[in-house]
Amino acid sequence: MEFVRLLLVFLHLLGMGMLVAMFFLQLRAGAGAPLNKGWLHGSGLQLLTGLALVGLAPLTDKDYDHFKVGVKLLVLVVIGVLAFAYVRKPAAPTWLPRALAGLVVLNVGVAVFWT
Repeated sequence: MEFVRLLLVFLHLLGMGMLVAMFFLQLRAGAGAPLNKGWLHGSGLQLLTGLALVGLAPLTDKDYDHFKVGVKLLVLVVIGVLAFAYVRKPAAPTWLPRALAGLVVLNVGVAVFWT
């Protein structure tokens, strides 16, 4: 079971890395570019692996702070909703990539510094 937990953590971190990479790809695309669909894929991967980690907690003898998990889930849902709302538009607003990146950094900060 420990291997499954570590695999989920690995995939969860890859999802976070994907979101950070999307920010840099979005900056490279320039103003007026459509929002990269990777924002949806990264946030979806984070959501699925995060829920799986919390769901498997009793089997892996891990204790998670459910309030912290709720805050992280809320931030991730905002990222996903913003990405979903703008991914089909012909051009993303100039504020959107920085706002999404700020939310990603907030989520990482909550994960690391909230003990």
